[in-house]
Amino acid sequence: MTPKFTVGGRIAKPVGEVFEAVANPDSLSEFFTTGGAKGRLETGAVVTWDFHDFPGAFPVHVVEVEKDKRIVLRWDGDKSAVPADADGTHRTLVTMTFEALDDGRTRVQIAEEGWLDTPEGIKASYGNCEGWTGMLAAMKAWLEHGINLREGFYK
Repeated sequence: MTPKFTVGGRIAKPVGEVFEAVANPDSLSEFFTTGGAKGRLETGAVVTWDFHDFPGAFPVHVVEVEKDKRIVLRWDGDKSAVPADADGTHRTLVTMTFEALDDGRTRVQIAEEGWLDTPEGIKASYGNCEGWTGMLAAMKAWLEHGINLREGFYK
């Protein structure tokens, strides 16, 4: 079975505010990219995300953005865990969806796929699943309460 996952949750903010928190690098840097984010998430862009817990900036390739609905990304994975694409790169596919709920909250889902069905691929997928779950919790705490959950969590 090919490793893949979907995580999700509800945030008590309007969909436009939740979407913007991810698409805007200044907002994303407040609760997720502890080393900073550079570049707005727009279709065709290549932005960088930096994390203090994983030193070095990661290139993030933005495949598609549909405002307040969906963000699709590809980012590099370990060669031992992710098969090579036609261009020789090793990237997984991340799809974030944003859904406005009738009560004014937003449902966010993050799915990622593209690992090899090997012990290395499974381990890498579990690590990313943990990371995206943490991102959702950190986004909820930041947007609803102004609390940065990641500060000091990894160092």
